[in-house]
Order: sequence, then C-alpha cells, then structure tokens
Amino acid sequence: MYYSSWPLSGRHANRPPVLQPDPELRESGVVAEYQRALSTGDVDAIVSAFEPDGYAREPAGGRYVHRGPHGLRAFYERLFSNEGGISLEHCALVDDRHACALEYNVVRWGRTELTPQAGVAVYVRDESGKLAAARIYDDVDPPVRPPR
Repeated sequence: MYYSSWPLSGRHANRPPVLQPDPELRESGVVAEYQRALSTGDVDAIVSAFEPDGYAREPAGGRYVHRGPHGLRAFYERLFSNEGGISLEHCALVDDRHACALEYNVVRWGRTELTPQAGVAVYVRDESGKLAAARIYDDVDPPVRPPR
C-alpha cells in the first residue's frame, strides 16, 4: 500500500487513508522535532535534525535520495516552496528508539489543501539521537515548483 507508482507509471496515484488520525499519538525526541519542522516548513530545524551524513529518501527511491546538509536543504526548500510546511494527520506509530515508523495522512501541502492521502515514514536514529535516515513512502503529487 505504501509505495509510489512513479517508477512504474511516471505519475502519482491517490492513496486514500488506510487509518484514521489518532489525536493522542505523540512522537518523541528527534522525530517530534522533525514533525514540528515539517508542519511549519522550517528548513533550518529540519536539516539540523539530521546527522551530517544523514539522508532523506523520497518515495520513488533510486536517484531520489538527498544526503548531507546541502542535499537535505535543497530537498526541503523545494518541498516547502508552496508557501509552507506539510500537514500530516498522525495515525499509528511503532518506535523501538532506534527506528520509528509513522503512518499518516497528508492533508495540506503549503497553501494547498489536499484530499487526505495515506503514507508511512520510517525514521532511523543514529547513536547521537539525530536522524541518520528519513524514508518516505506515499504517492502524493506534491504541489511544488519543479526541480532545477
């Protein structure tokens, strides 16, 4: 369910919610910091949540991996180019303090309200507690400017 159709078809498919939001759900530590920065579109805060060699992997995988402060900054600046952050409804969380999987529904991307769409992100913490990796699995068609 949580994969991108982009590598197969060259387009995104709407994935309706699998789970309902859980308003009691709370992330902790760096995952909570990342989620706050994601929702507000704070590029500096989101980049500082990662280790210097940390990376973010887009749903399409392959060449869509952004590593290190410069790669992460460019990636998140593009994600936030629609005048703001990305609003998620948090639905389920599994966290063993090393890796964390967060199931969510994307409901807003910057200034654009979206029909809720399902996804999951897996966050891996380094020994320092910062993010070594953020792997995103959804099929949302982002309302952002094209990469240069």
